[in-house]
Amino acid sequence: MAYESVRIKNHINGEWLDESNGQYAPLRNPSTGQVIGEVPLSSQQTSSAAVAAAAEAYPGWSALPLPKRMDYLFKMYQAMKDNQEDLAISIAVDQAKHIAEARGEVGRVIEILQMACTIPALIQGETVQGIANNINGRLIKAPLGVFCGVAPFNFPALVFGWFIPFAIGTGNTFVYKPSTESPLFMQKMMQLLVDIGLPQGVVNIVHGDRQVVEAWYEDENVAGVCLVGSTPTAKAIAEGCGRSGKKTMLLGGAKNFLVAMEDAPMDLMIENILMSGYGSAGQRCLAVSNIAVVAEIYDEFVERLLEASKNLTLGDAMDPDVFMGPLISSHAKEKVMEYIRIGEESGATLALDGRNPTLPAANQEGYFVGPTVFTDVTPCMQIAREEIFGPVLSVMKVGCIDGALRMIRNHEMGNGAVIFTQNSYYTEKFINEADVGMIGVNVGICAPHPYLPFGGIKGSLVGNNKVQGKDAIDFFTQNKVATVRVVNPKGSNTQAKPADSNVRSCVAS
Repeated sequence: MAYESVRIKNHINGEWLDESNGQYAPLRNPSTGQVIGEVPLSSQQTSSAAVAAAAEAYPGWSALPLPKRMDYLFKMYQAMKDNQEDLAISIAVDQAKHIAEARGEVGRVIEILQMACTIPALIQGETVQGIANNINGRLIKAPLGVFCGVAPFNFPALVFGWFIPFAIGTGNTFVYKPSTESPLFMQKMMQLLVDIGLPQGVVNIVHGDRQVVEAWYEDENVAGVCLVGSTPTAKAIAEGCGRSGKKTMLLGGAKNFLVAMEDAPMDLMIENILMSGYGSAGQRCLAVSNIAVVAEIYDEFVERLLEASKNLTLGDAMDPDVFMGPLISSHAKEKVMEYIRIGEESGATLALDGRNPTLPAANQEGYFVGPTVFTDVTPCMQIAREEIFGPVLSVMKVGCIDGALRMIRNHEMGNGAVIFTQNSYYTEKFINEADVGMIGVNVGICAPHPYLPFGGIKGSLVGNNKVQGKDAIDFFTQNKVATVRVVNPKGSNTQAKPADSNVRSCVAS
């Protein structure tokens, strides 16, 4: 399928702009390897201009009554519903996520927007009456100013949903840097924001590399930065923002475990592993990677997994008849191929080699690696420790649930883990003891519903705040506390006495 070449632009203060420095990177369709456009590599000056526009828009936007801000979120929700297929196609083209999964991603963002429309209930403050004679205490949740966000290539729509609706719904303005490898969704989404009449400067888009982000660290107009990406990138942003005391919400890398107990529902488990491990070509933070299987079912499990994996078809992400699309780039393909080589050299058994998959003629130049399975893997091997971000599964034999939990506990990442069992004891033990931020039982992808926070622990989360739910509200607001003495303007004998120790303590503090 041929696509018209597109020139991606920045959007600053209500205007679509070319990059003034003239530097652009090619945008490719990973399914074919063909260049389909170009993306600006913006300068720090352009990044600072976007922040300045957001700062200028902030006073008016934050002063807008809450119901009017919610009107824009409702319009955003409806615009996404009306344009769901077009948005999904944009993801399938430049990110090469299979069209069925791209539709699912856009659908999840629509659910997140539904949740964001409950901000008026979640942003309510607290009041404590009678903390002293005629004195009350009040806590309000207030916006902070300009927030900036960085998106990875693999979920261009989802990360938009995690950041922007909550940030602007609570009264802040935003500068967003999409991935240069998958900018099409945000190009279309930003136009929808323009079409619904969102005031200029409330949301600004700047494309580029780390120069865009580094411009934020010392900018006094930036209140905070959020990211979904790798752990090293999260740590670098935390360090840069820490020097100037900015808030950060930084989701890092992952290495997710699936535990298969002797009573696991085998058909359901295999089906879920295929979707979790190979969906999006394994390029998602909750993809199953390490599979710990008890000895009682190990041989049967391996046989079933290999048979199912061999039968999966690869091809263009827009083809509804294929199961799996490509990796995002030639560099990503080379990285996954290198991990397969490392796995072989480490002594693991390469039970299924995906390095030369069968492909349609039109996709021979795409960035494909087929389903790959290693068996006889041990936890100390590099392929079991590091995030591969590709369709590579490492199968390990364990003696019992305690052995599997020990593996999870000893791993430096703590994003997600799932267990397949019909035993309530195993279920409760796993929920209580698995040292990760997100847990699943008989599901392959343990992504929480938008009402609940999404994020890991340990090396998978730099800082404290997670995305979605009340965590998002807490991140994009600050607590302000007022101490209010009620005074009768006509005078009253009920006013607090000077000797009142409670009043003295309130004043002194």
